[in-house]
Order: sequence, then structure tokens, then C-alpha cells
Amino acid sequence: MVIRQGKILQASLSQPIQRLSAGILGLLLVASGLATSSNAQSGGSITLRADVQEADANTGIITARGNVRIDYPEEEMYATSAQAQYYSRERRIILTGNVFVQQEANTLQAEVVTYLIDEGRFVATPNADEQVESVYVIPEPTEEPAAAPQPEEPSTPLPTLPEELPEFAIPTDE
Repeated sequence: MVIRQGKILQASLSQPIQRLSAGILGLLLVASGLATSSNAQSGGSITLRADVQEADANTGIITARGNVRIDYPEEEMYATSAQAQYYSRERRIILTGNVFVQQEANTLQAEVVTYLIDEGRFVATPNADEQVESVYVIPEPTEEPAAAPQPEEPSTPLPTLPEELPEFAIPTDE
């Protein structure tokens, strides 16, 4: 089963909900042309693996339960949780149950994490009396750019002016 621009493609969807075993088929979500306000996302595919997956063609909601693993290599993002729901129409993913997200070297742990695909934004909430934990790796400062190169001397020498300039008569009205 493949999601292309929010549409579920399959030869036959006679039942609104179909159960799929992760051992038989992992769900491939193709998120084409993703863009954010702060940076352009490269798009690509999101792979979802779980013990059980359900897809509702009427609502466009895909639910995965048990040992959920999400791989989004184009954004260097990987996540695990007990359950995940992909809302194709709203273009968001809600992960619940012991959620762990890694993007590049940064990590996020919470009970519920919502990923807003078009915005490239995470919203995380903890269990009662707990906190969300995030680890952000701060990149080393980049080196200051070298001073701008000084202009080179022209390869063709400039003409020299005569030591004395000729006198010019300035016309007058007289």
C-alpha cells in the first residue's frame, strides 16, 4: 500500500479498514514536495513498520500499533513508539507511547509527539508528573570567512599624464 499525495493506492480497497502484518508488508508513505516556512524539506519517503497496521481509505488515517518504527532518511529522522497515526489529509503524524525521535544528532523523548510534516515541526507532551526530554547538539561555530582579497594591480599599466597640461581658452561672451 502506498500513499501518494494523500491518496491510498491499492488494487482493491473493498473493506474500509485493512489489517497488515509488518512481517508481510511495511507501509511506505511517499511525502512528495514537502516544504517548510523555515527551510525547504527535500520530500522523499517515510517508511513505517509495526506489528499491526490499519488503513482507512474513507478518512485517510493510517494507524500502526506495536513496535512502531518510522524511518525518514531524507530528513535524517527516525522514531519509535507504541502507536503511530498518519493523518494524510492534515499531513501530520501522531506518535504515542514511550516515543523516541532522533533527527540527525538531536533526540526527543515524550509520551506523545505530533510531527507536522509541512512545517517540519514537533510538538511533544509528557505523561502526568513527567517532562519531555530533548537533547540538542549545538554545532561548532563556523570559521570566520577570510578577508576579502585585495584587487590586483592592473596587468595593463594606466597611461601617464603629461607633467604640464595644455592651456585651454575658455570662451566668454565678450
